[in-house]
Amino acid sequence: MKRIALMVIKLFWIAPYWFYQIWRWGKDDRHTEAEKFALLKKVTKNANRAGRVTIDAHGLENLPEKMGYVMFPNHQGLFDVLSLLDCCPHPFTVVMKKEVSDTFLVKQIRILLKAQSIDREDVRASVGVIRQMTKEVLEGRNYVIFAEGTRSRHQNQVQEFKGGSFKSAMNAKAPIVPVALIDSYRAFDTHSIEKLTVQVHFLPPLYYEDYKGMKSLEIAAEVQRRIQEAIRENEKG
Repeated sequence: MKRIALMVIKLFWIAPYWFYQIWRWGKDDRHTEAEKFALLKKVTKNANRAGRVTIDAHGLENLPEKMGYVMFPNHQGLFDVLSLLDCCPHPFTVVMKKEVSDTFLVKQIRILLKAQSIDREDVRASVGVIRQMTKEVLEGRNYVIFAEGTRSRHQNQVQEFKGGSFKSAMNAKAPIVPVALIDSYRAFDTHSIEKLTVQVHFLPPLYYEDYKGMKSLEIAAEVQRRIQEAIRENEKG
């Protein structure tokens, strides 16, 4: 958490204004989704720079040109979404655990992005979230879902991907984009404030024609395999 403190200290003169903007823009509809995403992207880039973190993005050409796709990154920690906000050129929203959805700043960002919060213990509510996501993806919104369900405690090792996480993409017949995050855990889950490079690899997507005959567990296993392979090929040290 030392890096978060570093970010706050370096940006203390502007951080309250940015927080006010995020809070205010989230409460009204005068700004488009693209404008709200651009605001959050600007804040994120400045925060990452203040925290001495560089995002090394690869494979941006793999992102579908048509909006309405779902990205499935491996989950390493609190910095994951910041790494994606920094480098992804297209607006997106996220699915987050209900336990964190109302914490300070996360709540304001959730409202700004119109993100979904999910209670993994409430099956009926989870089904409702999947239906809403399917509807929004069909309407052209992009989503980020962490299919592991919880962050890995084993650095760049990937945990098992849950098949249920892919239901909304399957129902919408949307492109599924595997995303490999490398060293994201080092940003907030270590006590270092040394300069850090986080790698983000957007891998070739699975289109509906690629997975239409597969079950959700098979899709989950394939996406997990691709991410593991990308990490193995690009991890340093």
